Amino acid sequence: MKKYILKRLLQLIPILLVITFLSFGMMRLAGSDAVLQKMENTGMIVSQEVMDKARAELGLDKPFLTQYFVWLGNLLHGDMGTSYISGKAVFPAFISKLPATLLLTVVSIALTIIISIPLGVLAAVKQNRFTDYLIRAASFLGNSMPNFFVALLLMYFFAIRVKIFPVIASEVSMESVALPSLTLAIAMSAKYLRQVRATVLDELSKDYVVGAKARGVRFSVTLYKSVLKACLVTIITLLTLSIGSLLGGTAIVESIFLWDGVGKLAVDAINMRDYPMIQAYVMWMAIIYVCVNLITDLSYRVLDPRIRLGGEKA
Repeated sequence: MKKYILKRLLQLIPILLVITFLSFGMMRLAGSDAVLQKMENTGMIVSQEVMDKARAELGLDKPFLTQYFVWLGNLLHGDMGTSYISGKAVFPAFISKLPATLLLTVVSIALTIIISIPLGVLAAVKQNRFTDYLIRAASFLGNSMPNFFVALLLMYFFAIRVKIFPVIASEVSMESVALPSLTLAIAMSAKYLRQVRATVLDELSKDYVVGAKARGVRFSVTLYKSVLKACLVTIITLLTLSIGSLLGGTAIVESIFLWDGVGKLAVDAINMRDYPMIQAYVMWMAIIYVCVNLITDLSYRVLDPRIRLGGEKA
């Protein structure tokens, strides 16, 4: 197991390096000028000499590879650069947004688990009955509605009409996170409960379930101790992928509710052509996804003996 973990960690190094190079290159080749954007935002009319001096101060007048290796060297020393817009260090500004994103992620995943897994299992157990049709219809409806529409509906009913929650998030609190997290949970649950249902149905059709029923084992015991355990690999895969995307921030939902998280920070940085902040966001996303994939692979080997034994033979 230790050798496998070490091997996977070593494989992550070239992946991260390739991601940094490609993202750095695509931003520089996009054709947008950070200095020009900054001057336009201030409303000042400046000469070409002043703009050239500003580019030199930011290091934008150097060749592409020089810019990349300077940035990579600073990154390896824990320096993500300085924001072109605010003039402040990128890393502290980025870290300050993480508590809001982490809270939104945890609450959204918890709500998704509470909604999707019980309903998916219930739909599988009640296959082709009224309950199954009702759950599948709700899932289809949830899949059909985009996040911004669900957000506006929840805001209208629970913030404007009933006035239970605030219209926009004024602070990082459970009251403010309720509507954004519920918006995300509805979209994810609508998608995942169908996959949970299909996985449970596949397990219910296998021979060991029929054999347990023939031996007089209660169906509830077989369901909770055998079927759900066999479905854990699929369920964990779905949840870990969701965690990766949520930790990267959800720009639309965060912008609607003015949730001050990583996603909103990334959108603002893109609009302002703030390259160091965008690069910090790209690195965060890359690290999150490779770590989530690593944790998912390790959980497979723990939960499924067939994968563990197959790896040992290999």
